[in-house]
Amino acid sequence: MDLDVCGHCTIDTISVGGSQYRQIGGPACYCGCAARSLKFGARLHTRFGPDFPGKGYLDGLGIRHEGAQSGSPTTRFRIDVRGAERDLYLESRCEPIAYADSGSDGVVASPAFDEIPPETFSEIRRGSRFTLLDPQGFLRRAGPGGRVLLEKTDVDLSGVSAIKVGPGEMDAMVGSSDVGGMRLLQKRGASYVLRTDGTRISLLDGDRLYSLELPNREIRDTTGVGGIFSATFACTMLKERDAIWALCFAGGSAQAALETAEVGLQKVPRRGATSTNASYFYNTLDFRQV
Repeated sequence: MDLDVCGHCTIDTISVGGSQYRQIGGPACYCGCAARSLKFGARLHTRFGPDFPGKGYLDGLGIRHEGAQSGSPTTRFRIDVRGAERDLYLESRCEPIAYADSGSDGVVASPAFDEIPPETFSEIRRGSRFTLLDPQGFLRRAGPGGRVLLEKTDVDLSGVSAIKVGPGEMDAMVGSSDVGGMRLLQKRGASYVLRTDGTRISLLDGDRLYSLELPNREIRDTTGVGGIFSATFACTMLKERDAIWALCFAGGSAQAALETAEVGLQKVPRRGATSTNASYFYNTLDFRQV
């Protein structure tokens, strides 16, 4: 099976624990690597410049990225990590992305910073049988010094199969970050609403809310965990057609990624670790009608 990912590859300078790490990243890299770890084919709809050092890395994993080369500099972020929190600063932005339907089984649309134009997003939603949206890059704006903040933005969710949001993103989209906000996102078109809030992860499926809690452990770097989670949910849904198992497997991948205590792409977990965690979450899952 194959997963397409639409979003920028980036170059990230991550500051954590008094040390600095320069890594390739961005939603495209994290989602693509997570899909490959699950034995899915992965194709990136992305753009990166001649300064991007990760082309060989992607090639080595069998991640396709035809037409990604741009003459503009790669999108770059500086990320200051503070436990489970982080401050994000935009340093450069590559050109927008075009999309061509490759006949894949599903698509994760996960912009890093406004690189997916409305017409491209419309084309994705029309052409994909399963579309998971992480809307963060539609909501981000750069303030003084390049610091990235979220701004209230209307996003068309018609044709979206699933959406992954945090409290800040929910507030920017619908003015609410609780279960009521999840229902508003559902009414706007998203069949499945995934809410991640620290260690608490929830899924709204119809009128049922499923929730799980990641074990409370010390967190070193959360960069890319959202992309790993999104790709894992999408791949599991495409393969198993079971939203509850997809939630548990995605939660298992997030927990396994954090357990590595690695920075950047090195935290993409192996399938075995994800599966072990997923089985635990499946047996401890809470649910209620809303």
